[in-house]
Amino acid sequence: MKTLVTKKKLLLYTGDSHPALAQEIADDLGVELGEPNLRHFANGELHCRYGESIRGADVFIVQTHAGPRVNDAIMQQLIMIDAAKRASAKRITAVCPYYGYARQDRKAEGREPITAKLVADMLTVAGADRMVSVDLHTGQIQGFFDKPVDHLTAIPILVDYLRASGDVDDMVIVAPDAGAVKAANRFAAQVGADLAFVNKIRPKGSANTVVAANVVGNVANKRCVLLDDMIDTAGTIVAAADLLKAEGATEVWAMATHGVLSDPATERLKNSVIERVVLTNTLPFPPEKQIDKLEVLSIAGVIADAISAVFEDESVSEIFGGENQK
Repeated sequence: MKTLVTKKKLLLYTGDSHPALAQEIADDLGVELGEPNLRHFANGELHCRYGESIRGADVFIVQTHAGPRVNDAIMQQLIMIDAAKRASAKRITAVCPYYGYARQDRKAEGREPITAKLVADMLTVAGADRMVSVDLHTGQIQGFFDKPVDHLTAIPILVDYLRASGDVDDMVIVAPDAGAVKAANRFAAQVGADLAFVNKIRPKGSANTVVAANVVGNVANKRCVLLDDMIDTAGTIVAAADLLKAEGATEVWAMATHGVLSDPATERLKNSVIERVVLTNTLPFPPEKQIDKLEVLSIAGVIADAISAVFEDESVSEIFGGENQK
């Protein structure tokens, strides 16, 4: 009787939205990035053909849903997943460091889509058996998938950064709005700092305009660190920073996992009272978005550890001690 020896194989691929991050992940894992041979037809349609056999392999497809062509990034990942499924991959994991359309996770008004659910459905139908992401805008997005979701967080990386930056005795962690209070409270507890939050008002009918109303908590003569999951147009963060300064804060920093930085975010941050902006590299930062006060921390190690755990069929939450997974 012939004895079959099955050897597990991990294959890592990426689209073109953030190849630098994918290469960092590959380096951390000690593997080579595979070649998906992506190309565009003359009419703009996408094509993918893997450069090696992936039959029976554990395939991880890294693609952050980055703008300005976020729809192209998502479609590219879907096509790569479909190609892997049709090439008989054993398991396909969609690695989405930044998950697109995450803020459209509910119907705020009538006749609106729930696009975060639509993206989840598309990834699943394409053939993804699992999804890995970092700091989803809301935890409920995990429920949009009928497949396993590994929801990682950058909080330990940001906490380590603050601890290494000096004394935290005069530091206050500030949530820029009520929705960020829970995460800010957990973050403040790990740092060992006080907590405050900014009450904001978003005028009806305006998606990108906010008004910071008042601060709840003591920030006078304190170093304030504004914490959010993302910075998009920077309207919320800058308005909150102005209010904190008016309330007597000695210094204001801004920290977030995702630096979307849609226009006019870069100019707003550059000209704001914020002295330091700390982000992770879940999204790329082209030269025009790089300003002197910006510091970028790498999330590659966190994602690489999660990929390794998935590949080895280990518990992701256990290898992180319950800290890096939500």
